[in-house]
Amino acid sequence: MKPTITIEYCPQCGWMLRAAYIAQELLTTFTTDIHAVTLQPATLAGTFIVTIDGDVLFDRRKEGRFPETKELKQLVRDRVNPEKSLGHSDKTP
Repeated sequence: MKPTITIEYCPQCGWMLRAAYIAQELLTTFTTDIHAVTLQPATLAGTFIVTIDGDVLFDRRKEGRFPETKELKQLVRDRVNPEKSLGHSDKTP
């Protein structure tokens, strides 16, 4: 079965739109590679965690920042389809 990505976000912090934007980006990029992207309101303030089938890909608290979209796409690609080209998202500055 294809993997499910979960974005757990803090609704009190107003991060739902950020989570929804990232979900849209991942769904657009990985249309045939993933089962779903789910948004999950967190109960702990300040939470923004992206997991794939329960494994943490990015934790805002641990990293001290939000993930860049390009960075998150690369992390997901490396897990679900390592051969997939991400076009401009693969280029280094």
